Amino acid sequence: MRFVISALFLFVVAAAYDPLDPNGNLTIKWDIVSWTPDGYVAVVTMNNFQMYRHIMSPGWTLGWTWAKKEVIWSMNGAQTTEQGDCSRFKGNVPHCCKKIPTVVDLLPGVPYNQQYSNCCKGGVLPAWGIDPQSAVSAFQISVGMAGTSNKTVKLPKNFTLLGPGPGYTCGPAKVVPSTTFLTQDRRRKTQALMTWNVTCTYSQFLARKNPSCCVSFSSFYNETITPCPTCACGCQNKNSCVKSGSKVLKRAGINTPRKDNTPLLQCTHHMCPVRVHWHVKVNYKEYWRVKVSIINFNYRMNYTLWSLAVQHPNLNDVTQVFSFDYKPLVPYESINDTGMFYGMKFYNDLLMEAGPFGNVQSEVLLRKDKDTFTLKQGWAFPRKVYFNGDECMLPPPDTYPFLPNSAPHQQLFSGLAAIAAMVFLLVTVW
Repeated sequence: MRFVISALFLFVVAAAYDPLDPNGNLTIKWDIVSWTPDGYVAVVTMNNFQMYRHIMSPGWTLGWTWAKKEVIWSMNGAQTTEQGDCSRFKGNVPHCCKKIPTVVDLLPGVPYNQQYSNCCKGGVLPAWGIDPQSAVSAFQISVGMAGTSNKTVKLPKNFTLLGPGPGYTCGPAKVVPSTTFLTQDRRRKTQALMTWNVTCTYSQFLARKNPSCCVSFSSFYNETITPCPTCACGCQNKNSCVKSGSKVLKRAGINTPRKDNTPLLQCTHHMCPVRVHWHVKVNYKEYWRVKVSIINFNYRMNYTLWSLAVQHPNLNDVTQVFSFDYKPLVPYESINDTGMFYGMKFYNDLLMEAGPFGNVQSEVLLRKDKDTFTLKQGWAFPRKVYFNGDECMLPPPDTYPFLPNSAPHQQLFSGLAAIAAMVFLLVTVW
């Protein structure tokens, strides 16, 4: 029994490990800034330390279980989705009396007296590697019926995080050295009365059974286009998909997202919401050029924040990226083979829903390394592709576009070998 539990624990840990972002996590920090007659006031800060995984709209949802009979008297910068049963209170009624509260961010434009610094973004958290200044969300919470000192405060437990769907696993709260703060004039430091951290990591295996994207390939040296594998993202939506050009798409509200985020996909053989296409376009003397396209097949989803992480050995020498922003990812200092593409702000950082405008594309110019560059055996195509932090399904390697003269050469070699063998036999017989 102990072996089974250990094996399951190791599987969960391995599933949450991202080889392209080994240190990526989302950290929740509680800083108690003052004591009250029956509890404390704390500032809760969420930092998205993931390099290329955003939390998109409708945003994050945070939950936990109180250790005792705590209540939330008030909040700024966030709110609970339910108040719960507060009938035992007379006069002042708490903001929330639930044993397991569920907290969400406020929407932009709320009254100033309800706001807090780094709040009110609808729960959207950009990736740290793309926009570190915006990769933070915070709110203030006043907790009652709790401890009033470091010795009597009990840490909440069983933290949960939706971002916006499942996939995150949160560890236990751990007391850490108190956070220090600078005053506005930056001449004085103050210190939290008590601080604890909660670390949450993402696992694609926990988020969904099937991939959410796939990859197709093509090249200038072969007319064959290698498509996404059939049912790459599962075919559970095959019966509800819509054909391109269908009259259904003209109905009002067809692009409105559902509360349960049920997709409305365009009918394809792969049935993926997103397809990434990698086209080897030109081969120069000292450089080679690739065209990267991202196509959205979901009529109910546009990606206000998107990112594309690619692993390829020649990304160590990217000369120019024409229509995307680009940043190298170096999770291991000795290896530089991974890069991150994302949209230029106010230009193509929005990937529209499926349709004529549901795509973004850019060309990439790379300098050749004469010791490694080749167009043979699929070398020009990526090893891994991640869209919005989820790994995409690649085609089988034996279907990659091959050089047109590779097969005839093999056939010619085989023919010459057969002729040589026949001549040898004739000479031996005679």
